[in-house]
Amino acid sequence: MHPVEIVTDSAVSLAAGEAAAAGVVVVPLRVAIDGKEFAEDDLTPGQIIAALQAGSAVSTAQPSIEAFAAAYARAAAHGASAVVSVHLSAALSGTYAAACSAAADAALPVHVVDSASVGFGLGFAVRAAVEARASGADPVVAAATSNAHTDVWFYVDTLEHLRRGGRIGAAAAVLGTALAIKPILGLVDGQIVPAEKVRTRARAVARLEELGVERSGDGPVELAVQHLGAAAAAGELAERLAKQVPGARRVDVAEIGAAVGAHVGPGLLAVALRRL
Repeated sequence: MHPVEIVTDSAVSLAAGEAAAAGVVVVPLRVAIDGKEFAEDDLTPGQIIAALQAGSAVSTAQPSIEAFAAAYARAAAHGASAVVSVHLSAALSGTYAAACSAAADAALPVHVVDSASVGFGLGFAVRAAVEARASGADPVVAAATSNAHTDVWFYVDTLEHLRRGGRIGAAAAVLGTALAIKPILGLVDGQIVPAEKVRTRARAVARLEELGVERSGDGPVELAVQHLGAAAAAGELAERLAKQVPGARRVDVAEIGAAVGAHVGPGLLAVALRRL
């Protein structure tokens, strides 16, 4: 147990085993498939892919206030003096609000941070908090300011899953389908916005690569490639980025979890970077 406990939610992505090794507590989001509810950590990406492809009714929900309250109570019971609770964008989920509600009644100070991101964008914020804690710096400040140094872009095969989940406007989804546009999406102020329009998946992947190289600049960066059911393409993209970005200290590859996967659908490819 660290004097300052770090808590996040399962929309986070980090290198395999990194959260556990750093003592980061991960509170799971909820996923429902045809009315049956699961904790996200009880579902694999493959199961959510199968459910979506089968046309099952899939929905997601933030962790309960009680789940966060229990995590904060455990931190206090184990001797922590404070908690930094870092979560996915408040513009995309009620997770941040649930954490704030639990924090108000916690037995120790809980500082809740909106990462304004998701996936490895959230992972970078958690990683920044862990690094700051280890160096004696303020993990709250590190987590809160990490999004100023982070970019996330992603490609989805269809906008329909984002439309159904209310994460992108119906008009934009219909327009994209009607015109056969393959948009590259980004995160701005925690919200999903169209970044660029391309016509083919191949061009979308090439543009993700170009954006990763262009925005990395000449300084040190961390890069991550995420996917859902597209491991080979993600690995190849990561290899190309590693060769083209001399300042890349690491390039992680990870499959997105079930809760985020429910909103983006199979075929997702995403590039996230953090300038150090």
